[in-house]
Amino acid sequence: MNSKYLKLLVILSGQLLTIMDIFIINVSIPSIQRDLHASNGEMQMMIAAYLIGFASFLITGGRLGDMYGRKRIFIFGLVFFMLSSAACGLSSSAVLLVVSRFIQGISAAMMSPQVLSIIQILFTGHQERTKAMSWYGITIGAGTILGQFLGGYFSSVTIMDESWRLIFLINIPVCIIAVFFSLKILTHSKIPGGKNTFDFIGVLVLAAGLFCFTYALTMSEHKGIQIKSLLLIMVSVIILIYFFKDQKRRLEHQKPYLIDFKLFSYKNFNLGILAVSFFFIMLDSYFYILSLFFQNGLNIGPMNSGEIIVFQGLGFIIASMFSSKLILRFGKKFLITGLGFIIMILILQIFLFNAETPFFLLCLLLFFHGIGVGSIIPSLANIALSGLSETLAGNASGVYNTFQQAAAIVGIIVVGSVFYFFLGTKPLAKDYHQAFSVALTADIICLLIVLFSILKVPDHILPVKKSEY
Repeated sequence: MNSKYLKLLVILSGQLLTIMDIFIINVSIPSIQRDLHASNGEMQMMIAAYLIGFASFLITGGRLGDMYGRKRIFIFGLVFFMLSSAACGLSSSAVLLVVSRFIQGISAAMMSPQVLSIIQILFTGHQERTKAMSWYGITIGAGTILGQFLGGYFSSVTIMDESWRLIFLINIPVCIIAVFFSLKILTHSKIPGGKNTFDFIGVLVLAAGLFCFTYALTMSEHKGIQIKSLLLIMVSVIILIYFFKDQKRRLEHQKPYLIDFKLFSYKNFNLGILAVSFFFIMLDSYFYILSLFFQNGLNIGPMNSGEIIVFQGLGFIIASMFSSKLILRFGKKFLITGLGFIIMILILQIFLFNAETPFFLLCLLLFFHGIGVGSIIPSLANIALSGLSETLAGNASGVYNTFQQAAAIVGIIVVGSVFYFFLGTKPLAKDYHQAFSVALTADIICLLIVLFSILKVPDHILPVKKSEY
């Protein structure tokens, strides 16, 4: 196997762990709550802590990779992900598990930006980078499915008491293998200048701003929008405004900085950020609304709902496997077609999803939705990061991932609020369908914004290579 693809396989193992552990705890909530005597609020924090730690430190993780070496920070993230996973699996109380999940999220934030950065450095040509990004997309889909499957499987095995602990302990052997091969295979890379140009104060200020923002949004997801959540968002905005002004001042005076604003001089980076933000507002809000509609509106049980949604993941993986060839052949036209396909599937779901819909049709439309999503996601990162210099790779990856994670939470809150508004206080079956239809209309509007962004992407970012086919 080509050494580049061996390195790709190693770094994608870290990405797989990062995605898996977003979803792996969801199915195990009842078992964990019973065994640790946790309150509903503590259970919510167990889910939220990982996402808050992850989103709050992605930009920092990217910058650390630039300064101290991507290989070194990737391995550092793997080691602490392993240790925090062990702490999660051995936790004797809900508080310990919440803290361990938060550290696990920070560790994931150290790994994830390095994955995109190393792909940018390893695969410099458009054709090979497009193929590598398709494997990145496959990893996201596989992590989503594996997380939900393994969460359910390990929570139900009878080989030990409190078997839910295995959902965390399974990470340990995977991390050990990944660390071993990272040390053997990955090569060292960082920008010149290194250790004397890292802005530690900026890390604290940015992390505080992002923590307040993601904490407020995540808690709103579970408890609804409250006054304290709004106040916390206002605090986060003030902190982030100060951070950006301070970063500009540092750049002007050639002091250590955390974000290089040269990033935002690249048209494709700005368009990629816009596209990924609205795409993930659509995607995560869609899954949230779909679960509520299936279980409460159509009275489909949790197990059957999970089985149907698995078909979405299968479609995602299959599309990711073939998307690279189609992108290279058709360029932007393929993405435009993919977005149109998703919009068509959402419209069909509005008209066809009801209590009489056959099970196979639910699965089929979810499978087609996954096909559409899998054809788009790998290329969004490629659009945003194409043409950037190696010195900006980590910074760009961290910013890209941060926007993606924040958009996912925003989507659940905003579109979820629209859904609940149209649902009313004493909903009937028709109210669920109306709320579902309005929420999907909001998602379609998001996709139209993504479509506008793709249309504006310069042709040289996704060049067509017909001659190779």
